[in-house]
Amino acid sequence: MDFPVKPLITLLAIVNPIGVVPFFLHFTQGFTEPQRQRTANIAAFSAFVVVTTSALLGLQVLEFFGITLASFQVGGGLLLMMSSIKMLHAEPAESKGQDIDEGASRAAAGASIAVVPLTIPLLTGPAAISTVVIYAEKARHFGEMFTLVIYGVIIGLSTWLAFNAAQRIGKFLGQTGINVMTRLMGLILAAIAVEVMADGLIKLFPVLAGSR
Repeated sequence: MDFPVKPLITLLAIVNPIGVVPFFLHFTQGFTEPQRQRTANIAAFSAFVVVTTSALLGLQVLEFFGITLASFQVGGGLLLMMSSIKMLHAEPAESKGQDIDEGASRAAAGASIAVVPLTIPLLTGPAAISTVVIYAEKARHFGEMFTLVIYGVIIGLSTWLAFNAAQRIGKFLGQTGINVMTRLMGLILAAIAVEVMADGLIKLFPVLAGSR
C-alpha cells in the first residue's frame, strides 16, 4: 500500500483549497473580517468531518447498499478523471456552474456558504469521498486508518490556511497563477485516476491482469 504519500497527494489535488480561493473571495464579499474568519473556520472543520466520516464509515455504507469496492473504484476513478479534466481547464475540481449559482442564492437566503457550496461540492465532493473510501479499504490495521484521519486534519488545516490567506493569495498569484497551479494538480490527478480505474477493472475482470 502506498501509505503515506499517495493518498495525501491525491486528496490535496482533489480538494485544492487554493483553487477555491477565488470562490471564497466571491462569496464573502461584503463580509466583515470576523464573518470571513468564521466562514473559513466552518469550511475547514466541515472538510475535516467529510474526509474523516468517509474514512471511518464509507465502507459500511457500501456494504449496506451491496456495492463492491471494485465497482466503486472504477466509478471513483471516473470521477477523479472528470475532476482532473475540469482542473486542466482551470475549473474547481468539484464544481458546476449551477452548483455555484445555487450556493450563492442559498447564501443570500441566509444558509451557510461555508458548508454549501464551499465545502460541498467545491472542496470535498464525490471524487474526494470516493478516494478516501478506496484508500480506507486498503487499510490493514488501525495505524493506517488513523493515518487517513490525520489526512483529514491536514486537509482541514490546508483549507483553513488557504482561506485565511485568501486576500494575500489572490493578490500575489493573480487569477493566472491560480489557474496554472490548478492545471498542474489536474495533471497529477489524471495519472492517479488511471491507476485507480485500472486496479478496479483488474478486480472486476481478472483476465486483464494476464494481458500485462
